[in-house]
Amino acid sequence: MEFLFNSLLELITQTSTNLPPDVRAAMGIALKQETPGTQSHQALSIMATNIDMAHEDQGPICQDTGMPTFIVHTPVGVNQLVIKKKIKEAVAEATRLGKLRPNSVDSLTGKNSGNNLGEETPVIHFEQWEHDEIEVKLVLKGGGCENKNIQYSLPCELDHLGKAGRDLAGVRKCILHAVWQAQGQGCAPGALGVCIGSDRAHGYDLAKMQLFRTLDDVNPNPELAALEAEIVAEANRLGIGAMGLGGGVALIGCKIAAANRLPASFFVSVAYDCWAFRRLGIRMDASSGVITQWLYRDPERPVERMAKETGFPLTGREVILTPPLTEEMMRQLKVGDVVLIRGEMFTGRDAVHAYLMKNPPPVDLNGAVLYHCGPVMLKQGEEWFVKAAGPTTSSREEPYQADVLRNYGVKAVIGKGGMGKKTLAGLQECGAVYLHGVGGAAQFYARTVKKVLGVHLFDFGVPEAMWHLQVEDFMAIVTMDAHGNSLHAEVEQATGDVLETMKA
Repeated sequence: MEFLFNSLLELITQTSTNLPPDVRAAMGIALKQETPGTQSHQALSIMATNIDMAHEDQGPICQDTGMPTFIVHTPVGVNQLVIKKKIKEAVAEATRLGKLRPNSVDSLTGKNSGNNLGEETPVIHFEQWEHDEIEVKLVLKGGGCENKNIQYSLPCELDHLGKAGRDLAGVRKCILHAVWQAQGQGCAPGALGVCIGSDRAHGYDLAKMQLFRTLDDVNPNPELAALEAEIVAEANRLGIGAMGLGGGVALIGCKIAAANRLPASFFVSVAYDCWAFRRLGIRMDASSGVITQWLYRDPERPVERMAKETGFPLTGREVILTPPLTEEMMRQLKVGDVVLIRGEMFTGRDAVHAYLMKNPPPVDLNGAVLYHCGPVMLKQGEEWFVKAAGPTTSSREEPYQADVLRNYGVKAVIGKGGMGKKTLAGLQECGAVYLHGVGGAAQFYARTVKKVLGVHLFDFGVPEAMWHLQVEDFMAIVTMDAHGNSLHAEVEQATGDVLETMKA
């Protein structure tokens, strides 16, 4: 199959850079339904712009290209070992080209393989079928939304919803709770794949497989079809909004399957996917590997722009921040302020924060901006270039962040999804702020990076290294200020109150 490698590489490239039409349509509806001028509408506008940028530049829609998961159907007699080998070669090449971020980390040593290959990476599921062609489907599901997957064992007690029993009413409560607990950390508006029943492991697998349905399809089971529609309608009344900033959109889709279970077990497994819902598929000639059909998209149909205008319109009310920052400057900011950063910043996520708890930083962080980001980077000659650079989920740094603020003088932290009480107290004590970026908007933010000034702690791997960046008009919203205010806490409380009304 001489063309198999090229076909698989094209599948990976298109999945990473070109959002499917059904997802584009759902995001377009969300943008029209959200109230103009709100922070949620602003975030959705940036998402739309980012979708266009990714397609134009063939760059990753989101810098976190996730754990590549392939579903392969082959005719009887086709050598699956050859296909597995070519998938791995295509994944490694896509990583080298900057279409995938190197995400495969050894769980024992913490070392990044650098090419997305390793033990059980990528994930490949093979099945035979009675067709003449080979079918390969691919989903790229990032760590932020993967971390918001959740599984319930019925009966159980749920925050704001009370007892969930072993019936569809209990299932409904679990799914609504899954949406509420994700808030903005899973990059809302999200899409859910759900499995009712099965065992713990296979239930999660079946839930993820529901993400391969199109968002506009109708469940053939009338009872489940009604539940899917009900969940979307009720979730969008919670007030979560895009990125958890408050608003009218929380879900763009909910797909539910039911599987037989053990009498003693009643699991509800939920696979949460972000707005950057990346999944595509191809059919290939079994003898040559040539693509004969695309799934989820028509390559002959022109891709329509999502955003009405290029870039993001400024109001003139934005606050310009030029590092190094001072405590006085930060205490003047309040929740809701939009800032534009012009100057230098440093990336730092899980490995960097853990390092800083035991070691001094390799750079002077006094007055610095610390960006929770694991970018996609490519090196040309001796110079590094940013290919994708959106924010990662900040809650993982909650155990460290207050100490980093206190010990090293960081004055602004950028991430997504917000942080907790410990960080909020640290911001108030140190005179610093938390700035919220739009998760998944990797091309939007990559274009603000004018130069890569250097890299530190590179042994941690590309996503976890500390990158020194020069940025221009990097836009973010103050969602936690130096006065003890947190938009995230406010939205969580308000949406929890609404959830209380949905018990019945």
